[in-house]
Amino acid sequence: MLLPVPDEDGLPFWEYTARGELRVQACTACGRLRFPPRPCCPHCQSFDSAWRQMSGRGRIWSYVQPHPPLLPAYAALAPYNVILVELAEAPQIRLAGNLVASADAPLDSVDPARLRIGAKVQVTFAEVGGMSVPRWLLEKS
Repeated sequence: MLLPVPDEDGLPFWEYTARGELRVQACTACGRLRFPPRPCCPHCQSFDSAWRQMSGRGRIWSYVQPHPPLLPAYAALAPYNVILVELAEAPQIRLAGNLVASADAPLDSVDPARLRIGAKVQVTFAEVGGMSVPRWLLEKS
C-alpha cells in the first residue's frame, strides 16, 4: 500500500489527522482556504497561514472504481472506490479518499451501488502504516 509522504507544507495536515481532526490551511491575510497546503496564498501571495478545523462533512463530488491494471500495491485490494469529497464549508476544496462502511473496514466494504454523486459523507480516520488517513462514511439520513 502506498502511504502519504508528508512534506514541510503538508506535515501539519497529517499531525492533525493523527489527532482525529480534519483541518485545511487558511490564509490569515485574505481568509481564503487552500488545499493542497503550500507556503504562499495563490490569491493574495501572503506567506501567513493558519490551520482551520473543518466539520468533516461533505458530499461526493465524483467517484471512480479503478479497474486493472492497477499499481501492484493496490491490485489485491480491487475492487474498491476512490471518491472526491467537496467539503461542506469549503466547496472549492475537494479531498480524495475512499468510502468505507467503518473506519477500519476494507476499501471494498461499501456496495458500489451505494456510490452516487451528491451523497452526504462524514470523515473518519483509519490507521494505515502508522499514519492516520482520512476516509469517508455515508451520513445517516
